[in-house]
Amino acid sequence: MKHGFLLIDKPVGVTSHDVVAQVRRVLSERKIGHLGTLDPAASGLLVLAVGVKALKVVEFFHDLSKEYVATVRFGAISTTYDREGVVEEVVPKPGWVVPDAVQVANLLRSHFIGEIQQVPPAYSAVHVGGERAYDRARRGQPVVLQPRTVQITECEILSYEYPSLSLGVSCSSGTYIRSLAHDLGQKLRCGAYLEALRRTKVGEWSVDFAVPPDAAGWSFVVPLKEAMAIFDSVELTPEEAENVRHGRNIQREVKPDTFGWFNGAPLAVLVPARDGTRMAHARKVL
Repeated sequence: MKHGFLLIDKPVGVTSHDVVAQVRRVLSERKIGHLGTLDPAASGLLVLAVGVKALKVVEFFHDLSKEYVATVRFGAISTTYDREGVVEEVVPKPGWVVPDAVQVANLLRSHFIGEIQQVPPAYSAVHVGGERAYDRARRGQPVVLQPRTVQITECEILSYEYPSLSLGVSCSSGTYIRSLAHDLGQKLRCGAYLEALRRTKVGEWSVDFAVPPDAAGWSFVVPLKEAMAIFDSVELTPEEAENVRHGRNIQREVKPDTFGWFNGAPLAVLVPARDGTRMAHARKVL
């Protein structure tokens, strides 16, 4: 049984759940999940956790940065902020002038770079009153979402010819590119929605090394020990490994969530003992 991460190039038109189900069939492995969804209308990198041990460490990959290529369409708005919703043309007010590339670039630098406040779309997976916002929105119920802080480190123009704008975006986890497109249209007073989206990177993983769902194979799975090499770790002795497996403390000073390795593979997530001694115990055994 292998454990690790599989890089999938998700096509447009299928859900992340559909991809997981397909790869489960291809690999004949039920224990598969993903590190973050992609909307059906989006394509690109979907990272799957394969095997029980990989699923146990998914929590450590939730906050990885993301990179996208986004196509924004000016001159219209959408109920979902993308082409999947009800699209309505926006009639510019008298005197409005088509923004040139310099104006758009200046606006991106002044309002969409750095730490910004962003309101998620009403049609999103954010929880509201114990249910998904999109479930309330589909029933026609009001959805009020609070702004959240996100980090956009790069938002550059790749090409622009009104009404189509292509952007390269690097951002923190939790950033909605649909909201970015909508907000940009509001600032320019012409409306905008996300016409296409492709995710190109998750952390250091690139779509350049991803495979289509139907081409997935065990040979493409990044071994768990390779993926976990970026985290703080300590090498355990055979005696320590045995104690960790049985829930006993070991004589180790560790930082919170340090990985204990044994025989060349991660064995457990270690944390300092609560009694203040120079001991450690396993918060989770892999």
